[in-house]
Amino acid sequence: MAGSLDGLVLAPVADQAPGQVGTRTRFAYHERNGEVWAEYAGGDVVRGHLVGTREGDRLDFRYVQLKQDGTTASGHCVSTVVELPDGRVRLEEAWEWESQPGSGTSVVEQLTAPGERPAAGE
Repeated sequence: MAGSLDGLVLAPVADQAPGQVGTRTRFAYHERNGEVWAEYAGGDVVRGHLVGTREGDRLDFRYVQLKQDGTTASGHCVSTVVELPDGRVRLEEAWEWESQPGSGTSVVEQLTAPGERPAAGE
């Protein structure tokens, strides 16, 4: 099992559709006793929150966000936690909106320095 997410900052390796999270979005994760939560912002997202659970290397959480255009959105995500060869963490995600149509997959990776860009395709 990959290590704790507590205190890690992750970012998407690729942009999603406009109005969603993208490479400028940063997720600050917390984890304690099987609970996971994060705050996120950047790009088209002014403020977002996620909350859920972790069992082994599986995360199951709900998310809500406020976008630059003043609209809100919410959804559900299931992620697999993967430890990369360099020791960083990657989340391989399958998500679906609950407040609007749409679903997809995405990848977020741990950043090791402030302002760092995620390395796509590692």
